[in-house]
Amino acid sequence: MKEFDFKIRVRYSETDQMGVVYHGNYAQYFEMGRVEWLRNIGISYKWMEENGVMLPVVSLTMNYKKPARYDDLITVKTLFKSQTSVKIEFDYEIYNEKMELLTIGHSVLVFVNMKTGRPMTPPDYVKERLLLI
Repeated sequence: MKEFDFKIRVRYSETDQMGVVYHGNYAQYFEMGRVEWLRNIGISYKWMEENGVMLPVVSLTMNYKKPARYDDLITVKTLFKSQTSVKIEFDYEIYNEKMELLTIGHSVLVFVNMKTGRPMTPPDYVKERLLLI
């Protein structure tokens, strides 16, 4: 599965005084989509961390098209882009209920050994799950 859709309702605390989603919250929406994408293919962040693997974001870009607003039900579409020996990349699209494109994004994450703090190849289980895509 190359893509996964995740829905969330915009909470009041995520908006600014104008009722528009504060720009910094989009990174959290992307993270929620990415975590659920991974969970959907059988990989959990919790399992990776329990097995000594971190997956920090090393690059994140966003482009805002239209604002999301308080109480909107938004869809976060997470698209698997690529995976190299130590990196994994995702694209994101956020839509409102009218299916208007609100925001696009891209992230690069690196598999890191928690003991050494150095990049590493993903565990075999993760590689196997990613090969099924």
